[in-house]
Amino acid sequence: MLPKGRLLLIGGGEDKGENQVPIAAHNKQFVHLEILNQLVSAKSLNDRIEVITTATGFPLEIRAIYEKAFGKVGYTNVGFLDIQNIADTKNETYIDRVNKANTVMFSGGDQFKIATIIGGSPIAEVICRRYKTDAKFTVAGTSAGAMVMSKLMIQSGGTNEALINYDLRISSGLGLIEDCIIDTHFIRRGRFGRLAHAVISNSNQLGIGLGEDTALLIRKGRKAQCLGSGMVVIIDARDIEQTNVYDVEKGDPIYVDNLRVHLLVRNCEFNIYTCKVSYTNIKSENE
Repeated sequence: MLPKGRLLLIGGGEDKGENQVPIAAHNKQFVHLEILNQLVSAKSLNDRIEVITTATGFPLEIRAIYEKAFGKVGYTNVGFLDIQNIADTKNETYIDRVNKANTVMFSGGDQFKIATIIGGSPIAEVICRRYKTDAKFTVAGTSAGAMVMSKLMIQSGGTNEALINYDLRISSGLGLIEDCIIDTHFIRRGRFGRLAHAVISNSNQLGIGLGEDTALLIRKGRKAQCLGSGMVVIIDARDIEQTNVYDVEKGDPIYVDNLRVHLLVRNCEFNIYTCKVSYTNIKSENE
């Protein structure tokens, strides 16, 4: 069954209403606060948003940043859940708040921390159930909060100039999306190699590389709309013809032939099942 809810994957560095002049100067399609405006599906500024700050070691600072940004959007009903251990995931008050929220958003930080604390917990079960069954529910994540949404997640590694066997560590994420591996800050931090390595080693998965101030809004588990001022890179290893990834020893470099890449920008739509890209130059209501 396809999920009924929406999934908003943000590459980090999303426009929060400040320092947007350099972006606007170089990209005429830039829309002020476009990504944060998509946090609620019904366009009601009073919809409840719960921000989970498990990933960060600086929850108070993150709270201050997003309170200011959300104020600029006009959101009036926002809460923050600093879930820092497994006991917190069983807190009935926290579970009730997640159950009543219109949107749950995961902040950036350490994706492995989210997965180990929240994965498989009562709070994770509520989020997954509502994502699958509630068309008005949105799950969002920025940076590490986006990376953890997949079933297979990049934990660490993969930063060498060549793809080095056994250099990349893959672990389990929250599993809201099963067919993709997600990476963030993709262009600025030069992460093409590690995402390519991840999908070459798991060729049934698509790679989603999210640039900063860029997002994919996924509806019904497959229809993805590109938002923001940057670029999303889709890496598809399903038709590779030659690679030594299954034969090399630890420390050896990996090669690949016929790796496919799609580049998405704002107004592009991508079907995760068919891997088809379409582009419609439609003006946003915010423009």
